[in-house]
Amino acid sequence: MLDVVYREETLLNVIRCVTKNAKSVLLTAVFAVILIYLFSICGFLFLRDDFIMEVDPNTDKLTSSQNEYQNRIRAIRSSEQNEYCSAENCTSSDTEYESLEVEGDGLERSCDTLIMCIITTLNNGLRNGGGIGDVLRKPSSSEPLFMFRVVYDLLFFFIVIIITLNLIFGVIIDTFGDLRQEKQEKDYTLRNTCFICSLDRSKFDNKTVSFDEHIKLEHNMWHYLYFLILIKVKDKTEFTGPESFVYSCIQNKNLEWFPRMRAMSLDSSNKDEEENELNQIKSRLDQTSNLVINLLKQLDELKENFADKRKNEERPSLLKI
Repeated sequence: MLDVVYREETLLNVIRCVTKNAKSVLLTAVFAVILIYLFSICGFLFLRDDFIMEVDPNTDKLTSSQNEYQNRIRAIRSSEQNEYCSAENCTSSDTEYESLEVEGDGLERSCDTLIMCIITTLNNGLRNGGGIGDVLRKPSSSEPLFMFRVVYDLLFFFIVIIITLNLIFGVIIDTFGDLRQEKQEKDYTLRNTCFICSLDRSKFDNKTVSFDEHIKLEHNMWHYLYFLILIKVKDKTEFTGPESFVYSCIQNKNLEWFPRMRAMSLDSSNKDEEENELNQIKSRLDQTSNLVINLLKQLDELKENFADKRKNEERPSLLKI
């Protein structure tokens, strides 16, 4: 069943979000244990009488009389919680409850030793949303340590529950967010970049070959893998020229045989574009040369007309002389 975790990258990231920053999480957890140890010392010194927990005895080890006693306790408490009583048991419930309280009510002191204080604070304090104050005895406002108890409960709630635990959760959540972003970037790169030549999808815009055709036909990664397997299993004496070149590059750990940032479709399209540009330049040069020839002809005609006009103007002056 755990194989699913290794096959699915999303599930694997759930584990990595804890293991990647395990040192930070561990140090923060140690800091939380130190704080709980300090609160346990304060509780052991000043509030040990408030550490009274309700326990459920193991019914398998109770005698018949003890089982009957526990059943009577549950019946009285359930009737009090439901606020219901009949004419037969309303008058006797108080006295019966009082007699049962003398025998014991399932409560236990859990802070008579420092180690028990630490275990109780660690076990019950972290698992309650309001901290250790949710499980301790509710004190009266007339007690001398009432204000100390209020400060004790509030400090435990703010320091341990709100700050320290959220620090641990924050490290885990931030790590998971970073791993998810890395996965998205990796997926984007695989979808928009050729694995063989590293050319981007935008390089194939307005070209004769699209990017999808390029990665399926020209630079198919599986074709390269099959070619490498062929070189591995083929006899060296049967190598062709290209195969010998690739084999020598592999032995020398040289990647020159990979068409990095190159593709035949782009080279051919670039050549076609260059030829088109050259043809356009030639046509423009021809048009320019024809225009220059026409201008020269017009200039010669203007010169001839100007010379004829000047001769015609000089003849009358000679006749007058």
